[in-house]
Amino acid sequence: MHPTDRLRRAAWLGALLLAGHAHAGTAQSPSAITATVETASDERRRGLSWSDGDPVLRGTLSVPVADGLSLDGTATTLWGSDRHGGADAVLDVGATYARQLGGFRLSAEGRYHLFPGADHAFGHWGYGEVGAIAGFLLGPASVDLAARYAPRQSSIGGDNLYVSASSAIAIPGTPLTLSGHVGRSSGDVRDPLRATRLRPDGNYWDHGVALDWYRGRWSAGLRYADTDIDAPNSAHAGASLIARIGFTL
Repeated sequence: MHPTDRLRRAAWLGALLLAGHAHAGTAQSPSAITATVETASDERRRGLSWSDGDPVLRGTLSVPVADGLSLDGTATTLWGSDRHGGADAVLDVGATYARQLGGFRLSAEGRYHLFPGADHAFGHWGYGEVGAIAGFLLGPASVDLAARYAPRQSSIGGDNLYVSASSAIAIPGTPLTLSGHVGRSSGDVRDPLRATRLRPDGNYWDHGVALDWYRGRWSAGLRYADTDIDAPNSAHAGASLIARIGFTL
């Protein structure tokens, strides 16, 4: 990539993050808004690298707007992702509604994923998905069961269903949290080429474990991610160790 392109893309994301920080300082009281900036060695989702294995910068903003309802957005650099048509970044925007019913935490969410800089000629524009999550406590651990569905869209060559189970537990006497998950991606294929965007080897399983450290506004973590995809036939789908460090504004 030409150095000028990298500078342009870095400036673009920097402006976005600064705008988000300014919004966090003026829209509501600071205690009502969550804003985080972090860097990671890879952007890996559902076991697949979205940044071609390159480091990324990520900014997240969540704004409560009503009881149980919040609006949120995340901007992540991709630096010309092959998986997403050469996109400079991905913007995840949406809303989450959560309620506590007895011992269960129930959530519903909607997200749209935008890809600035993607080559639209090949259908690499955005796509949307909806999800539902049920969480509960199992002894000292929290457990979440989730389903997320992207209806049939030309940009992903059909539809996509992701179901997952995850758990997390704080390690007593330490600032560490241990977590893990397993998930499965499946769906109907209308365009085999575009369907490889989210399912490069057809339906597949992914799994991972993570160890995260939290201290005040700072956090850091290591995550292991893998899939059952035949890695030699699909770049950036094999086992990987991802490091991250973040700061809450």
